[in-house]
Amino acid sequence: SQTNMVLDENIETLFLSTRLEYAYLNSSTVKEVASHGGDISRFVPDIVAEQVINKIEELKESENE
Repeated sequence: SQTNMVLDENIETLFLSTRLEYAYLNSSTVKEVASHGGDISRFVPDIVAEQVINKIEELKESENE
């Protein structure tokens, strides 16, 4: 927020905090769990889980070529 004020004092910064249950979660964790076949459905929406799983499968296939 300090950087925004230096750039333009009219910029307002808003901080949105997550629920405590998701505070530890980040994209690296989701990818790591998914790459080992873990269930990521409780961490991300279904459409995101599907895309992550598809991408991991693509990467594994390209490694085997």
